[in-house]
Amino acid sequence: MKYSVVIVEDHILLSQALSGLVNGFDKFKILYICKNGKELITRFKDPKNIPDIVLMDINMPIMNGIETTAALKEEYPQVKVLALSVEEDENTILKMLRAGAKGYLLKDTEKSILESALLQVQETGFYHTKDVTNLLLGSLNPKEENKAVLKEREVEFIKHACTEKTYKEIASDMCLSPKTIEGYRDSIFEKLNLKNRTGLVIYAIKSKIFTP
Repeated sequence: MKYSVVIVEDHILLSQALSGLVNGFDKFKILYICKNGKELITRFKDPKNIPDIVLMDINMPIMNGIETTAALKEEYPQVKVLALSVEEDENTILKMLRAGAKGYLLKDTEKSILESALLQVQETGFYHTKDVTNLLLGSLNPKEENKAVLKEREVEFIKHACTEKTYKEIASDMCLSPKTIEGYRDSIFEKLNLKNRTGLVIYAIKSKIFTP
C-alpha cells in the first residue's frame, strides 16, 4: 500500500515534474494536483480526496500556502503538510511552522531528500533538512540540548516566544521588565545552543513545549 500525496503548486510544469518524481517513489503515489489552496479545500469536501500528505507551495494566488496550512490544521489535522518553496526567509519559514507544517524543503532539493522527507513526515511526524536547519540555527548541538534543564518561567517564556508577540509584549504578559525578558532569552539561547528565535521555535516544536 502506498501513501497518498497531493501537490499544491501554481506552476504547472513544476507540479507535473514533481508528480512524476513522487510517483516514482516506492511508497508514494500522487492523488491529484491543485493550483492553489482554495482549490485544495474544495476538493477536500469529498473524503476520497483527502491524502496522507500535502506537498505545499507557499506563494500562490487566491489562497497561499500559509493560509491553506492553517486551514488544514483546523479542519483536517490528520493531514501532514510538507512545505516546498524557494523562500529562504526566516519569517516565512517560521510562519509555515506555526501554521502547522511538519517540514520545510527548498525547491532545489535533491530527489533522494524529497523521498526521505516524505517518508519521515509520514512515519515520524516531522522533517527538517540540514540546509534549512543550518540556515535558521547556525548549528544545534543535540548533547547540549539534552542536558539543558529549563525552569518553569523559562518554559513559559518559550511558549510566548512561539507566538507573534514582540519581546516587549511578552514582558508585559509575564509581568516582567523588558530587560529581564532579554535575560531569559539570552540564558535560554546559551543553554540550548541556539542563535535566534526561529531556532527556539523549532526546539519548542520538537520538544513538544509548543504545538503548532
